[in-house]
Amino acid sequence: MTAALIPRKFPAMENAFQPRHHLPTVIAIALIVYAMCSVVHEGIGHGGACLLTCGTPLQISSVHFDCGGENKWVAAGGTIANLIFGFAFWILSRAVTSSTHWRYFFWLAMTINLLQGGGYFLYSGIGNIGDWATVITGWRPLWLWRVLLTVAGLVTYAFFIWFALRELQPLLPPTGAERVAVSRDLMLWPYLAGGIQSCIAGALNPVGMILVAISAAASSFGGTSGLAWMYQLYHGKGFPADQDCSGFSLIIRSNEWIIAAAVIAIAFIAMLGPGLNFKR
Repeated sequence: MTAALIPRKFPAMENAFQPRHHLPTVIAIALIVYAMCSVVHEGIGHGGACLLTCGTPLQISSVHFDCGGENKWVAAGGTIANLIFGFAFWILSRAVTSSTHWRYFFWLAMTINLLQGGGYFLYSGIGNIGDWATVITGWRPLWLWRVLLTVAGLVTYAFFIWFALRELQPLLPPTGAERVAVSRDLMLWPYLAGGIQSCIAGALNPVGMILVAISAAASSFGGTSGLAWMYQLYHGKGFPADQDCSGFSLIIRSNEWIIAAAVIAIAFIAMLGPGLNFKR
């Protein structure tokens, strides 16, 4: 999925209207990333923990993993995988400098994995549902563990937002208004597209519609909700404009990414939506 990289620089003092990213390509990258992050959480995280603890994999869908011999490590595995892969994608985003498409892909993969990881602590702490509610079941006093989960979620989520905004800065133009407009295209539309894809796939799950609310919507629209608003923080003084915006280039149209996204989205919805059963 290589695409020609055509730099289009924004001079620091230029105030005229500037061209924007090619949104269909941005959305295509997002659809691939959201599907991949679901596989990381359910397949690699829960599934890997199931195998490592000698459990029996029974079924996987886009919103759940059924393990015979379920235990706390299996419950925690999804979030642990999200955090590990999030920082791995951060390293890759720093390593890739020749393609804006791939650099954005790794940045978005980093951001979604980290936000979903940190968000799960907050979600389970407040609602007492989900993976980490299972992890702390039986721990006493339960209220204290829920408070600790909530605080851990707030702290990690805030940190991951700051971290993601800092890492995106080299790919943004130097002036405030342009940075906000460009970063909105790279966050808000991917958030909406990825959330819709996750809910469509989740609606087909074999367990029931309850998983759409507590898993598909919670992890996509809830867990990555920072993408819907955090670009506005570029208005403030916490992220001063980087006058050396040598890394900024527009994401131009890429038929390769668009075709790949269509294939992956269809496969993700058609296969992991209704789920796959493992042979016993």
